[in-house]
Amino acid sequence: MVNEKKVIEEVSGWLRVFEDGSVDRTWTGPPEVKFMSEPVPPHDDFINGVAVKDVVLTNENSNSRLRIYLPQLNDNKLPVILHFHGGGFCISQADWFMYYTVYTRLARVTKSIIISVFLPLSPEHRLPAACDAGFAALLRLRDISRQQLNEPWLTEYADFSRIFLIGDSSGGNIVHQVAVRAGEEDLSPVRLAGAIPIHPGFVRSKRSKSELEQEQTPFLTLDMVDKFIGLALPVGSNKDHPITCPMGDVAAAVEELKLPPYLYCMADKDLLKDTEMEFYEVMKKGGKDVELFVNNGVGHSFYLNKIAVEMDPVTGSETEKLFEAIAEFISKH
Repeated sequence: MVNEKKVIEEVSGWLRVFEDGSVDRTWTGPPEVKFMSEPVPPHDDFINGVAVKDVVLTNENSNSRLRIYLPQLNDNKLPVILHFHGGGFCISQADWFMYYTVYTRLARVTKSIIISVFLPLSPEHRLPAACDAGFAALLRLRDISRQQLNEPWLTEYADFSRIFLIGDSSGGNIVHQVAVRAGEEDLSPVRLAGAIPIHPGFVRSKRSKSELEQEQTPFLTLDMVDKFIGLALPVGSNKDHPITCPMGDVAAAVEELKLPPYLYCMADKDLLKDTEMEFYEVMKKGGKDVELFVNNGVGHSFYLNKIAVEMDPVTGSETEKLFEAIAEFISKH
């Protein structure tokens, strides 16, 4: 008889952690949404105006595994959007269908090269591992801009003076952490032109009013928030950690940080909207250049749900508004 490994933590549908430290991320939720987490292979030909390739960029310190989306070109150099995926630091991959549909579309709408980082996942690689990987990817772009590394699509087509960071959910946390670190580093000739956190996973130990009152969705439940963050934070930390609570007392004072302009995106039905709003207020008070964009009638990471985007008129039109706001922000900076 085979000994069943003992499950010590489970996040419904998404993940099981076993006593021996191994993790199973096989999707066990409704089969009709499984396609959203299926990997999409890269393609050199332009499908719907975008070509996709996966690369590993290496320097002596680290490897960065990246997915590059290249829109069909005009003659100009293109801005670059560096993307950090969500998933509570514990699930998701840069090549998931869910991201592929969003970021091929965003590459077209913004006329930008999009680079999505394959991030190390918790609990095998607890924070700050994902933030370190995000920052390492930015440094690889600097290496290419200084001709210390070559990646033909970027060497030829990227405008290194217009690099933007974007991230959804926990990826929004990484956006802020990478922006903070970028402010302390000589990135030249790279210029960090802007940062776009979308529905970042900013929380506190104490439940907010919106966490208690907003409707939970398949994309975000309180159980998911608690368990993913518990598995991701350094052992012994709580939600007041600077990565999950950058507006809290233990985080660096915002007014002392050197940050690029922010387009800060929220959804009015997001469970986390109160703590997200708190961060926005701290940024304003700290004198930072931060523009608030709010989607109405939708919840956390709504635009990643391809079924809702196509079937529900509100989700569809709010997704369009979000993409327009991002395109406008990029053209402005």
